[in-house]
Amino acid sequence: MAEEKLVGKIVHYYGNIGVGIIELSDSLNKGDKIKIKGSNTDFDQTVDSMQVEHKEVENAKPGDAVGLKTEQKVKEGDEVFKILE
Repeated sequence: MAEEKLVGKIVHYYGNIGVGIIELSDSLNKGDKIKIKGSNTDFDQTVDSMQVEHKEVENAKPGDAVGLKTEQKVKEGDEVFKILE
């Protein structure tokens, strides 16, 4: 089974546009596979695009708040893990 590393948590979700805001505790890159887990949330997806301050970025660092289009609904407090292969 692939290893997972906590990289951040959801601090806000814009339901109308399907975008979760992740406060990062570790770096995240475009193309990374992530898992989002919470009380009612548990799915994997690939980071296809992310934004910091409304600008498209290839990678983000700890402390950044990134906007990420999520494939399913997420909730504040859901944890975001990077799947290490």
